Amino acid sequence: MDGKSIEEGLGWSSEGWTEIKAATLRAELVENKRRGEGPRTLREKRDLDNAARREKTHTVEEIIEEFWEVELSKQKSGADRRRILKKDVASVWSTRRVADIKRRDIVLLLDNIEKRSKSTRNHVHSVLSRLFNFAAERGIIEDSPCTRIRKPKEKSRSRVLSDEEIKLVWAALDTKNKAVDIYVITKLALKTILLTGQRSGEVCGMTWEELTPDGFWTIPAGRMKEAETHTVPLCPMAREVIEEAETFSSDCHYVFRSSYKDASPVTRAALSRAVVRHWKIMGIEEPFTPHDLRRTLRTRLAELGVSDIVAEKVIGHKLQGMLAVYNRHGYDKEKRDALKKWEKKLRLIVGLDKPVAAKVIKMKG
Repeated sequence: MDGKSIEEGLGWSSEGWTEIKAATLRAELVENKRRGEGPRTLREKRDLDNAARREKTHTVEEIIEEFWEVELSKQKSGADRRRILKKDVASVWSTRRVADIKRRDIVLLLDNIEKRSKSTRNHVHSVLSRLFNFAAERGIIEDSPCTRIRKPKEKSRSRVLSDEEIKLVWAALDTKNKAVDIYVITKLALKTILLTGQRSGEVCGMTWEELTPDGFWTIPAGRMKEAETHTVPLCPMAREVIEEAETFSSDCHYVFRSSYKDASPVTRAALSRAVVRHWKIMGIEEPFTPHDLRRTLRTRLAELGVSDIVAEKVIGHKLQGMLAVYNRHGYDKEKRDALKKWEKKLRLIVGLDKPVAAKVIKMKG
């Protein structure tokens, strides 16, 4: 080979090897070398044969489980990604061989999901791309079929609830309101998003250990999208909601326990489903999402005169540029003051307080 002699052992005669079979294989490898394609050595041929065998034995469901064990189980949002793969991928391709999935299959799957939601389609695309890259890295397939598939652009949401909508939502989330049949804990979790402006995943995962006697909720870095510990001041209304949740979850690690699994928290998906199924019953004319409650708080803080820096710190965003480097102030007092302003406004909106009548000063004429 290339002017050099190469000696390789084929195997034993007891394994079926004969001089004729060996000569035939040698001729095949020499011909591959002459044509410049295919395996040129016995080692290369064995590697290709092994790869082909691996491709034949791995189903989509099996690689999803391996992906979970090796990678997803160690990620903050790994359980959510596994759920997506189970729901949107394994439900369609569970017994199909990974090696049989082609780009066309991926495109058709994503097209079908896009009929439900463009953002869901893009999310599945991202998780699916990582799954097939993982399979390629593990030597299960040669290349990912997800390459060269573009993501459609999503429109940035701008939904902010009006005063009247906030009033309707708040009434619907009253745990004594039986007309809106949402699980009590789900109602309380949605209220907490509107009161604190935190992400639904952060609210769902709230534990009793994260709450302090002096009225703070400290979210560890491992649960934050920004990967930094975040402190949320809890004003009276938020504390009342958590106290109500305690009557249902005092024996659970999580403040907002699942209705299905006693030791687990309510999920983001459960919150989204509750809103999707009940927004019309609430009397709302336009759909909204749990994340829109967070955006509503952020917008209202600006309307109340809260600075952008403080408002961004309230909802757990990182400061940008040089501010992130040099400004290490925690803003706990400023965040509490901002949330107090919002709570005061919210009480007026939902009718818990009445507006103070303006004094009429009579002018002497």
